Amino acid sequence: MIQNPVNPSLKVEDFIRYEFKFPLDLSKREKVESEVANFMSFDGHVHPELSNAYYVRSLYYDNDAATNYYEKIDGVKMRRKFRLRTYGKLIESSLPIYLEEKNRDGDRVHKHRVPIDPSQLPIFYNPEQYPDLHEHFSGVDLVDRFMFDAIRRSLKPRLLVDYVRRPYVSAYDMNFRVTFDSVLMSAEVNNLFPPSSESWKYSFAGFTILEVKFHRRIPAWFHRIIQVHNLRRVSFSKFCKGMEATDQVVDLS
Repeated sequence: MIQNPVNPSLKVEDFIRYEFKFPLDLSKREKVESEVANFMSFDGHVHPELSNAYYVRSLYYDNDAATNYYEKIDGVKMRRKFRLRTYGKLIESSLPIYLEEKNRDGDRVHKHRVPIDPSQLPIFYNPEQYPDLHEHFSGVDLVDRFMFDAIRRSLKPRLLVDYVRRPYVSAYDMNFRVTFDSVLMSAEVNNLFPPSSESWKYSFAGFTILEVKFHRRIPAWFHRIIQVHNLRRVSFSKFCKGMEATDQVVDLS
């Protein structure tokens, strides 16, 4: 975590790790999760009323040419994208909101994020106001990179993605984390909290994405789960699935 010397209240968090993804149908999810639960426990952010899960909501940026989408589809090894992320469907004072930058270099993922105040959201929605961010985030390199990329590449908020996440952590390896993401839905909107009447589309109906996050290695017991259940690692992007589900891109394959 890096503290901004100009504005000490703005702390940029940095994560560097590997992320592997496996698609699971309902039957396989139940079997795999049952085994994972023997070695791991829920993290401290789950909500019992959501069956020990929590909501994740992301507003992704791209331009009219869908450059970020096609870079992913084309397999560009070094790429990055920006998003606003929160963990609820209704805006309230206690709800955390972040600007996030996600960089990928092959299998290695770098994520940087900085908290933002709900009152600042309209600036992030309107490309004409991007230069105003400098007044609110002076000295924050992450926001500077966002402004530079957003203006240079004509980025704007294009896609809202929602899903339910059930997260597991290990008491023996704090760098190993497993999440089960389901009910993946997307909408073509330009803000984090649209009216409930917005048209949502299922992006990966009937399936769960198992995500494995780690720093150096996967434990032997999880390797056994991969082998026993014949799990197949895939290159999966919730952003790309959402762009396709909302008919914002053309499949060129």
